[in-house]
Amino acid sequence: QVQLVESGGGLVQAGGSLTLSCAASGRAFSSYRMGWFRQAPGKEREFVATISASGGRTYIADSVKGRFTISRDNAKNTVYLQMNSLKPEDTAVYYCAGRSVATTALDSRDYNYWGQGTQVTVSS
Repeated sequence: QVQLVESGGGLVQAGGSLTLSCAASGRAFSSYRMGWFRQAPGKEREFVATISASGGRTYIADSVKGRFTISRDNAKNTVYLQMNSLKPEDTAVYYCAGRSVATTALDSRDYNYWGQGTQVTVSS
């Protein structure tokens, strides 16, 4: 069982930056593929980024490529989402997710563990 807790959300002006963190409990964190998803009001949950268990491979959604970076520190049981050049359309609740299967997954249904989410609001 893995428990995930996100932090770092908030209100930022367009063009600004935020770094989200997701702290995981449990000793198996380093074996889990991790991902970030987001959900805006009235919209479906959307894939943002995923990172392999070792951190060596990442995959970023086209909508945020070049602006967002995913990383992890297995010694700290933490995964990060660095968000730069934020736009109002990035406004959403951001969720951290984990999966015990190593293969890349872009569908939220493929992730077993979820955090409670952290709100990111980008003002214009």
